[in-house]
Amino acid sequence: MLELAGVARRPLFPDRGRFALPGLLAAFLDGLLFESLMNYGASLALSHIAGFLAAATLHYWFISRPRLLYDLAGYSRRTQFGRFLVICVLALSVRGGILAVLIQVWHIPPAAAILPAIAATAVILYLGSVFYVVPTGNAVPSPDADWRTASFGIIAFVILLRLIYIGVAQLIPDEAYYWNYAQHMDLSFYDHPPMVAWLIWLGTSIFGNSEFGVRVGAFLCGLITMGYLFALTRNLYDSATGIRAVLLLAILPFFFATGALMTTDAPLVAAWAATLYYLEQALIANRERAWLGVGIAFGLGILSKYTLGLVGIAALVFVIIDPVARRWLRHPYPYLAVLLALLLFSPVIIWNMEHGWMSILFQSGRVRGIGDNEFGLFELILHFAVLLTPTGLLAAAIVLLPGNKQNNGSSICRRRLFIMVFTGVPLAIFLILSIFDTQRFHWTGPLWLMVLPAIASMMGKMRNFSGNPTISDRVTAAWKPTILACLVCYAIALHYLVLGFPGIPYQGIYKGFPEHYFWRQATMGIEQIVEDTRRQTGQEPIVVGMSKWSVASIVTFYNRGKPMEIRSRNIFGDSGAMYDLWYPSESPTTRPLILVGMWQDNLECVRDSIEIGKMLANPDPVRQLAITENGKSLRGVYYRVAHGYLGKQYRQISPKCAEEKHT
Repeated sequence: MLELAGVARRPLFPDRGRFALPGLLAAFLDGLLFESLMNYGASLALSHIAGFLAAATLHYWFISRPRLLYDLAGYSRRTQFGRFLVICVLALSVRGGILAVLIQVWHIPPAAAILPAIAATAVILYLGSVFYVVPTGNAVPSPDADWRTASFGIIAFVILLRLIYIGVAQLIPDEAYYWNYAQHMDLSFYDHPPMVAWLIWLGTSIFGNSEFGVRVGAFLCGLITMGYLFALTRNLYDSATGIRAVLLLAILPFFFATGALMTTDAPLVAAWAATLYYLEQALIANRERAWLGVGIAFGLGILSKYTLGLVGIAALVFVIIDPVARRWLRHPYPYLAVLLALLLFSPVIIWNMEHGWMSILFQSGRVRGIGDNEFGLFELILHFAVLLTPTGLLAAAIVLLPGNKQNNGSSICRRRLFIMVFTGVPLAIFLILSIFDTQRFHWTGPLWLMVLPAIASMMGKMRNFSGNPTISDRVTAAWKPTILACLVCYAIALHYLVLGFPGIPYQGIYKGFPEHYFWRQATMGIEQIVEDTRRQTGQEPIVVGMSKWSVASIVTFYNRGKPMEIRSRNIFGDSGAMYDLWYPSESPTTRPLILVGMWQDNLECVRDSIEIGKMLANPDPVRQLAITENGKSLRGVYYRVAHGYLGKQYRQISPKCAEEKHT
């Protein structure tokens, strides 16, 4: 394995004796400073960061001493220091995540939790120093060996980062909504097929109703995607290119997120990669048995999200325009694959038959976009740059546009056609639709899977150019800083979400971020309001989440105190998605209602300019509850207490709501 990674000749433990004593001193200083600050009442984040910085400073002083440097091979001191800072950020993120898991999830005392965190810090700093900060050896490695070495380390780090943080980062409302799917198991659901609910049900059955239980399915889907993408790329190119393709999968923003967040995109991306792999085996390698895999993967994919149907359209286009693949139109295997996929998809068909085809009709209405009827092409291209990074978008454009055709071999042409069709057909559909309506930013994410092998192949052709470099040379050279920037951003963002950074607030950084996060603490505040209202009125309040499904779902998940009765805004006649089926109506009642929302106007008006107050008995004004933890402001949550619900018959349009909507 080390030989494959290109590091077999690099000593893993050079100068062991010289590293042992400074390593022990750094660990001792780290632990001592951490314990001292914690005893003086400092926060966990401040204590562990201060201890880490002290240990890292001592470590760097040691490795930067000229007489102990291995062989900088021409690296400047500035380059060496920059590389060390990158390793420090990555080590700090892993260390913070380990501390959070041990203290917040496993409830281990900080004095004991810091020990494995220090050990992890020492390992990452040491390996980063040996293989990245001050690498040994005078020979310049080949591009393939260089990329293999980097790829193995980065992929392993990303997997480790996901594994640590999926259990401590709080759920976002989307994940909580799908968790509510699993609490109301059915053959399908109004807005999505059932795969996400099945995965969450399985994960929470094993690991409990925790963040890790909800997200472990996404983590496994990420590993499955890596395996299928590697196999697909190896078939199209070679194993070295396959490793680079998996590196891209691990590092690009959209795919990094889908391997950690339990949304419908997690199983969709895994099924998309599996379907592409089996289609390549069937259409390019001409293997009949691969159609069985196509049927299973495609069937499981449309059980995840209907978007996978775009791959079916692309497959039909490829079979029509490729003379070799056209022969499959006369064979039964593709048709058997379609029947197998339909059989797997049958739960969704049965559910829709029982519910008036509401899911199919709902998704059909979203085919064009989000429904604003605005020109969204430029915004869609901007979304591409966010999902892939600007470097990834430029690389995708280079490999998809017609290029040099020096090698016109039949297999090469068919491989290129396969990549072009299975990327180009879904992409063309989204581009056309964006002319008439705005597309959601993440909808196009999975289609870029097919272009990753071609980008990975281009990355392997990096050369030391002189004279006038081509655009391809410049884009290829940009991958290293892009990958480092992505890694650093993910590491900082995850640490910020879970432990924060001293002196950096949560509110005011990005509008909408705290409102969609910190619901664990916000729910505790809502529970206290419910308890106060119960004590004052002598009745059990009804909590109403004033959003389509976000607030009701996330508050239900984090309701760890006395169970609250929670509804959604559909009781006021607005859409509540699956809440329209789970809790279809609410009779007039004298029980108190506590309306909860992310924004103040959510508690005053619903869509169609309907004023909520007309349907409430003696409603109080909207108030804001400040959510804090350990003296640090996290967010605010809006709430409104009413002393009864009058019913939908009191719905009426309000000029005030109409004016606010217009504004």
